[in-house]
Amino acid sequence: MDKPSDAFILSLTQAQPTIYACIYALLPNRGVAHDLLQETNLTLLRKADDFQPGTNFNAWAARIARYHVLNHRRKMNRDRLVFDEALIEELCARQVERDDELCRYTEAMRCCLQKLPAAQRQLLEQRYSPGGSVTELAQSQGKSVGATSQLLYRLRQSLMDCVYQRLQEGTS
Repeated sequence: MDKPSDAFILSLTQAQPTIYACIYALLPNRGVAHDLLQETNLTLLRKADDFQPGTNFNAWAARIARYHVLNHRRKMNRDRLVFDEALIEELCARQVERDDELCRYTEAMRCCLQKLPAAQRQLLEQRYSPGGSVTELAQSQGKSVGATSQLLYRLRQSLMDCVYQRLQEGTS
């Protein structure tokens, strides 16, 4: 096996939340899901040469994760709550779709944030950074809490409209 490419490693890293969500949706036990995520990662690394660039990495990784879940289920088949394989496939497919949708939404949000004037973007960053509050923001801006809340509302509305428009246009 050759060393996986940087692009493969990047795809694998970015896919971690999707792979974990797929596993966890099928086996709602955090410990088991983490263990199967690691086993899946090892399999993905071993099979890096099998991945066809240009295809959907998340779908490929989710399919391998599903095999690990199925193997785990076979080992644990004495449990009362056991999903059939068709349900597992459907849940994995839906998770990949949700991940694709989230990626489109995130990219649209990133583009819309970049369109905002720097002062407005900084205002949002201050508000939504850990510990940021409207009261502290209002004080630092020399404005009332109500005025600051209204400004933040308008900024969020503007972002929501921009993101919606970008998603409707099919651009990000």
